[in-house]
Amino acid sequence: MKKILLMCTAGMSTSMMVQKMQESASEQNLEVKIEAYGSERFNDLIPEYDIVLLGPQLKYMHNEFKNRAEPYGKIVEVINPMDYAVMNGQKVLSHALELIG
Repeated sequence: MKKILLMCTAGMSTSMMVQKMQESASEQNLEVKIEAYGSERFNDLIPEYDIVLLGPQLKYMHNEFKNRAEPYGKIVEVINPMDYAVMNGQKVLSHALELIG
């Protein structure tokens, strides 16, 4: 099972994206775990997930989170702002799974 973590400032706006991604995963019969949390939980949660997707509002923290994730061999990527704006869960899910490999 692939595990995807979404992070934003408080975990609120990404929770809507999680719902859209889970709907897409269900339609494709994919077994994935997708959750959203505020960025302050990053250090506690990074070992449990395959990839961390940052809400566009956290783009400025990408390098910092990427460096913190490196010892765990985890991927950190910023969600495409256009996909985020229209809540395109299918596209965000597909991109995350592609990055995980």
